[in-house]
Amino acid sequence: MTQTEQDLYPSRQRAEPEWLERRDPVVHGQAGQEPPVDRALIEQFVRDGFIVLEDVFSPEEVKDLVREADALRERGGLIPESRITERGMEGAEAVRSVFAPHRQSEVFERLASDERLSGLARFILGDEVYIHQSRINYKPAFRGKDFYWHSDFETWHTEDGMPRMRAISMSVMLTDNHPQSGPTMFMPGSHMNYVTCVGETPDDHYRASLKKQEYGVPDGESLTKLAKEGGIVGPAPKAGSVVIFDCNTMHGSNSNITPYERINAFFVFNSWANRLVDPFGETRPRPEFVAHRQVKEPIRPLKAPQSRTTGGQ
Repeated sequence: MTQTEQDLYPSRQRAEPEWLERRDPVVHGQAGQEPPVDRALIEQFVRDGFIVLEDVFSPEEVKDLVREADALRERGGLIPESRITERGMEGAEAVRSVFAPHRQSEVFERLASDERLSGLARFILGDEVYIHQSRINYKPAFRGKDFYWHSDFETWHTEDGMPRMRAISMSVMLTDNHPQSGPTMFMPGSHMNYVTCVGETPDDHYRASLKKQEYGVPDGESLTKLAKEGGIVGPAPKAGSVVIFDCNTMHGSNSNITPYERINAFFVFNSWANRLVDPFGETRPRPEFVAHRQVKEPIRPLKAPQSRTTGGQ
């Protein structure tokens, strides 16, 4: 798609950061439509910008997913460059992420379409959905590096051309999280303000940013203000849980210096009506394995192997 959208969320264009008001709803579901989870969870999502669903996937399902995640880490993916190692490290024991696993593995392709994920995404976004980005994040024991504070939407808008805040992330825990092993931290309520960033984006910025992001990083004063207003929460759910967060929720994670590995399967569901146009930062689009443009049709949700009830926080 070409650039036909007005830039409602300009960033990396001025010398000083700004706070812009969010101009999109958090939940787009139709009035009167019953959500696939407790309504209280939807209300919490609107308020905080994230929720945690426990016991979504069974231990048997998680075991199969971990086996496939380990295989992708060992062999690498079918897509060149999609296997990202930690900065300054090589080898399977230092893999940071494998991108586009749903395009490289039938197991993760099915997971992306599972109605426990895609059905809830369709409700929240009020539309048919597709995967904008997927990856398996590995935070290896002792050497897993941090992911600095950021709003995903700032990058997806500026570097990928995502027009509106109509996307969500779902992170499936494949290992038990521990408070000490670098779980994702969130700033509740931060999704209601758009914090612009400074600095012109270099071409092919993705090559460095997938290891350590240096552009599209919010300023310390804004982060301090967000933390004072909403605090910082670091849920550490067990394997089989799903953490869901809005595209504009400020989040990040610490390094992992514990003996406990952290693995999650990460899917970004975007509204079909919100497909990518030209990047608003006027850079070259990031590669297909990072931001999917070549998508022919929305996801067709697949029923879970057996009837299950999505849990609460």
